Amino acid sequence: MPLPKAELHLHVEGTLEPELAFELAARNGVTLPYADTEELRKAYEFEDLQSFLNLYYELMAVLRTEQDFADLANAYLARAAAQGVRHAEIFFDPQAHLARGVSMGTVVEGLWRALGSSEENHGISTKLIMCFLRDESAESALETLRAATPYLDRITGVGLDSAEVGHPPVKFREVYEAAAALGLRRVAHAGEEGPPEYITEALDVLGVERVDHGLRCMEDPALVERLVRERIPLTVCPLSNVRLRTVDTLADHPLPAMLDAGLMCTVNSDDPAYFGGYAGDNFTAVHRTLGLSEDRLRELARNSFLASFLEDDEERRARYLAEVEAYDFL
Repeated sequence: MPLPKAELHLHVEGTLEPELAFELAARNGVTLPYADTEELRKAYEFEDLQSFLNLYYELMAVLRTEQDFADLANAYLARAAAQGVRHAEIFFDPQAHLARGVSMGTVVEGLWRALGSSEENHGISTKLIMCFLRDESAESALETLRAATPYLDRITGVGLDSAEVGHPPVKFREVYEAAAALGLRRVAHAGEEGPPEYITEALDVLGVERVDHGLRCMEDPALVERLVRERIPLTVCPLSNVRLRTVDTLADHPLPAMLDAGLMCTVNSDDPAYFGGYAGDNFTAVHRTLGLSEDRLRELARNSFLASFLEDDEERRARYLAEVEAYDFL
């Protein structure tokens, strides 16, 4: 049994494996520009964030119905359970679907078919976080929040993702203020490709409670000190960082230095179908390549539950934390 963990940085659209992509394409009469799954998998080699995003959005064309989204989420949950995930806070990108004529209800209700029974079927508790695409307009984000209003009983929080450079957090001040007024939790991608200032802005302007990625905080000692002092969690995605060339090799990853600095890091998979590994694979990779000790791995797992939005069920959080402490590394 793998080390129990929570996954806090996971884009459900990024769990679309080539086999499922072709299965859904056949179901929905969509023609993919690839001969077979092998050719598609070869396309999962990226030069940078933008080259990944181009393929990511192209493949979304196969997601059309509630059942498609349910099948996508169930496939992720089954893989995650096998890798020790006990709680998952799952991102989705409604603007990418609304632009294709797929309704908010189709997306949310489809995902909920899987998430609503995920504990019973997979042993995983879940929450749903709606992300805004930062390379779309602030007005589009506000329209998306309005479209989601009938489904807020299913949505725990909001996030901010897609191409970071040139799209500072301040652009989304208004929609984050509106989300806060609705009682939604707030996270945002910052400091992946964008500068450390984006992290500060996400904290001060958007009021985020967690920073997704956050690697470049290490360039600003005062920011690191603040993140440590305020116990702001960072949802780090090591294999993603390598595949998107944010770091050259896994051996160069700053995670050990971040932990040594006292930062509250968690380890996650981001878009695992595209980046070569799910949550447990990321834990294994940092253990083997970065030499993280069992105590450090336990710290990362502990952090994942402490950083989770489980304030509505502290008994569950305590149970998960007890599983981490009791875990026996064989």
